[in-house]
This record gives sequence, structure tokens and C-alpha cells, in this order.
Amino acid sequence: LVEVHDEAETNRALDLGAEVIGVNARNLKTLEVDPQVFERLAPRIPKERIRVAESGIFGVADAQRYADAGADAVLVGEALVKAPDPRQLVADLTSIKVKR
Repeated sequence: LVEVHDEAETNRALDLGAEVIGVNARNLKTLEVDPQVFERLAPRIPKERIRVAESGIFGVADAQRYADAGADAVLVGEALVKAPDPRQLVADLTSIKVKR
């Protein structure tokens, strides 16, 4: 998994032949999350590569938004830690339909 945050990093990951590319929507300087980062960078990643949406997944609606934008997988952390029923959250998240 190669993590990218912008166009330059995405191009570098592609040039290096990364097969799994994680697009982190969190600005590491401000810690703000902008889901549009994934929406902007995902089309640059060929469909033959695995696209992982990172940051900003707090529930099913967030994960579905990323799936609709081309994510093959999502990286979920904080939402699971804070979920009253983590098993149910995992069940809900794994029911999302990915469009390819």
C-alpha cells in the first residue's frame, strides 16, 4: 500500500508501479479531511490498480461515497474504535456495493 495525498505523489506511485494506492483525504498539516481529494485523484489511478480511500470514513454513507467515486477498499480506523457496536459497523461497511 503506497499512500498519496496529491497529484505529484500519485504520479510517483504510478511511475514506481504501485499496485495498491491509498489516497489519504486528511491534510497532515491541518488534520482536516476533504473527501474531494479522493474524488480528484482516483481517476488518475488506472482501474487495474487497487484504489484505497483513507480518512473520513465515519459510517456507511462515507464509505459509499468513496465507493461511488471509484474506491475498491476503504481504510477505517477511528470509526471502529468509537463505534458502540464495531461488529455491526463492519457488517454494514462490507455490504456496500463497489462499482467497477
